[in-house]
Amino acid sequence: MAMRNAYREMKGLKVKEVPAKLKPYFTVDYLKNAVQRGLDNYHAKYIQTSSFDPVYHVCIGGMIFSYLVALPEERRHLEHKQHAADHH
Repeated sequence: MAMRNAYREMKGLKVKEVPAKLKPYFTVDYLKNAVQRGLDNYHAKYIQTSSFDPVYHVCIGGMIFSYLVALPEERRHLEHKQHAADHH
């Protein structure tokens, strides 16, 4: 819903007006406050309600992280396998 409202606001602007409109959203203070609001909302939604979902979030995040760390090695392995198959 927030994206829809932001799009409607941006739709009426001229190209030269866009940077001035977006600049306040990329300040250090605004980003700090946005992260703090997100953490507060997460805490209120999951931690204070004694939900089991944070355990799932940690598990899924760990799997995604390990996949991303192993991805370059896997790509090198697959490239080597393809290179070897082309030469035999």
